[in-house]
Amino acid sequence: MAKDVVDQVVERLRALVDDEVGVSYGELGLVGPVTSKLRRLSATLHYVGGAPEVTEQLQAQVDAAVADLGNVVVELVPLDPAGQAELRERLMTPLMREARSSRTPVFSLPGAKTRVIGVSSGKGGVGKSSVTANVATELARRGQRVGVLDADVYGFSIPKLLGLRSMPRVIDDLILPPKAFGVKVISLGFFVEEDTPVIWRGPMLHKTIEQFLVDVLWGELDYLLVDMPPGTGDVALSLQQFLPRSEIFVVTTPQSAAVRVAQRSALAAKKLKLPVRGVIENMSAFVTPNGERYAIFGSGGGQSLANELGVELLGEIPLTMALREGGDGGTPVVVGTPDDLASESVRTLVDKLESLGPVRRYRSDLKVQAK
Repeated sequence: MAKDVVDQVVERLRALVDDEVGVSYGELGLVGPVTSKLRRLSATLHYVGGAPEVTEQLQAQVDAAVADLGNVVVELVPLDPAGQAELRERLMTPLMREARSSRTPVFSLPGAKTRVIGVSSGKGGVGKSSVTANVATELARRGQRVGVLDADVYGFSIPKLLGLRSMPRVIDDLILPPKAFGVKVISLGFFVEEDTPVIWRGPMLHKTIEQFLVDVLWGELDYLLVDMPPGTGDVALSLQQFLPRSEIFVVTTPQSAAVRVAQRSALAAKKLKLPVRGVIENMSAFVTPNGERYAIFGSGGGQSLANELGVELLGEIPLTMALREGGDGGTPVVVGTPDDLASESVRTLVDKLESLGPVRRYRSDLKVQAK
C-alpha cells in the first residue's frame, strides 16, 4: 500500500482531539505505529477510558476520519495505569503543579485571569441552578471557555440540566470534567446515585470542594460559574476560603418571602468580603404558549432587592414551558429553543454580565507617594 496513505492515516489520527482534555491525540503521543499487511492497514490509538459511550464516540470519530482511505482498522486501547501516570505528567503545567502542591485552586493564584462567578440564593426552589446552566451555556455559545462547579452538594442538579449522565474519566489521580454544550462540569451528582441523600459534616464537604477545585483538569477558563448551595452554611465558607476573588450574583423570585431570604445571603457574602455584583429575578412571570403573562409570584421583588443592595437588576427571566422542558430534558433553553422569551432574557442577562467586566480589586498595601 502506498506510503502516502499510511502517512494520511497517521496524520488524521494525530489530528483527532479529546474534547475533555482539549489536546490532540498527536500532541498527547497516543497514536501508535501503522502497519500494512495483505493490503490492510492496522493502527493503534491509546485513549483515556471511561463509560462505554466514551469508546463508542471515539470509535465513530476514528471511523469517520479514515473512512475514505480504504481498508483501515484502528484498534482502540485504553491507557493502563503506567500510561495514565505518564499522560498526567505531560498535561500538568507549572501552575497546576503549584496549585496541587499547595492545595490552592489555580483560579486563586497570582496572575489567574479566570472570572469566578458565584450564583447564590438565600433559599432553594428559585431556579438558581437553571439560571447557572443557561448562563454558562450562553457564554460558551459566544466562544468563551466556561466551567461550572456544582457546589450545591445537597441538591445537585447541574448534570441533569445539561444532560450529563456518565462518570468523569480519571487520568491517574486527575479528574477530567465532562463537557456538554461547550461547558466543563464537575458535580457530586456524578459520584452518588441521584436518589441518595448526602448526609455529610462540614469537614467532608470542605474536602470535596477542595478536590473539585484542585484535582480537576479545568484547563484555561474565561469563566468559572459556581452553583452555590442555598443559605450561608459550611460550603459558602469553604468557597470564600478557596475562591476569595469570586463575584456574587444573587438569584431571587419576585415574591417578598424569597427576596428577604436572598437579602440575607447577599449580606453574608459582603461580610465574607465577596462583592455582590447584581441581582437576577427568575420566574418573573409565567408566560403561556399564547404569550399571556401571569405574575404568579408577584412583581417588583428583584428590583427592590437590587435597590436595597445598591446593585443593578441584571435580568428578569420568565417561566416558560420551553424553559421547564429544556431543564427536564437536559438541553438548556438557550440551545433548544433560542427564540423563546426565556432565552431572550438570558441573552440580555449575559450581555450585562459581560459588560460589567470583572470586579476591580485594589491592594491597600500599595500607595502612591507624591514627590
